[in-house]
Amino acid sequence: MRTPRGRLLPRRDFLRRQVRFLLVAVALVSVALAIGVAGYMGYAGLGFTDAFLNASMILGGMGPVDPLSTNAAKWFASFYALFSGIIMLGTVAVMLTPLLHRILHAFHLDEDERE
Repeated sequence: MRTPRGRLLPRRDFLRRQVRFLLVAVALVSVALAIGVAGYMGYAGLGFTDAFLNASMILGGMGPVDPLSTNAAKWFASFYALFSGIIMLGTVAVMLTPLLHRILHAFHLDEDERE
């Protein structure tokens, strides 16, 4: 999918690249969600549905739903919240990378044409 130097990638190839990056982002979120579900089930003793709800809420930046009764569960929730913030920033970066690259490349082409 490389183009000769100085040309934008064709739209079809760009969209294919964008979809590939979106799939990587979905995989990152899925792995992070699985870690959260496993942690809530293991440390807080929640069932799958409640663990999924809590992990989803923290991963989405909303905060936990169920009160946590053990210190281990509270420690896990604290570290999972920090981890989730980093994962979400990374996921947004992964999703925007192809688009931002294309925009910057287009600006660079415009600059070359002016010289």
